[in-house]
Amino acid sequence: MPKATVDRRPPPLFRQGLTPLSKLLLLSALSVLLMVVDTRLQLGAPLRAAVATALTPLQWLALAPIRALQAGSGYLGSLQAAQQEASAARTELTRQVQRAAQVEHLGQENRELRALLGMRERLTVKAHGAEALYDSADPYTRKLVIDRGEAQGIKPGSPVMDGYGVLGQVTRVYPLVSEVTLLTDRDQAIPVLNTRTGQRSVAYGQPRQGLLELRFIAASADLEVGDLLTTSGVDGIYPPGLPVAHIHSITHQGDGGFARVLCQPMARPEHSLQLLVLEPLNDKPLRNPEGSKR
Repeated sequence: MPKATVDRRPPPLFRQGLTPLSKLLLLSALSVLLMVVDTRLQLGAPLRAAVATALTPLQWLALAPIRALQAGSGYLGSLQAAQQEASAARTELTRQVQRAAQVEHLGQENRELRALLGMRERLTVKAHGAEALYDSADPYTRKLVIDRGEAQGIKPGSPVMDGYGVLGQVTRVYPLVSEVTLLTDRDQAIPVLNTRTGQRSVAYGQPRQGLLELRFIAASADLEVGDLLTTSGVDGIYPPGLPVAHIHSITHQGDGGFARVLCQPMARPEHSLQLLVLEPLNDKPLRNPEGSKR
């Protein structure tokens, strides 16, 4: 019987080879050598180009679901925005048509009444065109600066309007610019007239809510949400008949017997750039008498 082959390899305890540290140093040196050769000779560029070409279809397939989702969401968002804009445009057009009809009817009635009472026609108020430059840096007030000043004939107390209604009043005039205090500022007040009932009151600014408030209104007063408020002209500053606000909400106070009436200004200071500065009937700005107590 032949003898088994004798294993002449050394036991594991005595085997010799590279240590882990030696392998690490060797592989690191090889990596550095390959990077230097690739930098100098550009040997890896064709390989990278081939790999990138091979992976391009896979990348396109991986991104296809994301692109499809983005395209779908963009289409739905654009469609919804277009529908909202169309609805807002129809609503605004209807409102403008109704306002034009009401203004024409009221203007005709006023002319007939003045003719019957022998009253002279209202004098034309001189106006200046202006552009809103920027909002005031004071966070506790509601003011903006316009590009017209004393050199252009702007006077303190001048009413300021945009394309929708009364915006505020000029409170400071500089040589080339002026400062306009908005109606929603806490120190502003404006006499108003309810066009439906003829009731007069005073609207005060509410800067936190961006609204106007009618104070000391009896709970039994004839007011409805949506009533149009215009300038009454009793202050001698604002010409009568300028649109100011719509009644936004009416809250009845149970204990005091008064109603808290909040109004939404018709002017849009955040969106209006072109403004109209009217000549004041007098040079005394109307201030909120309670503003200093706040």
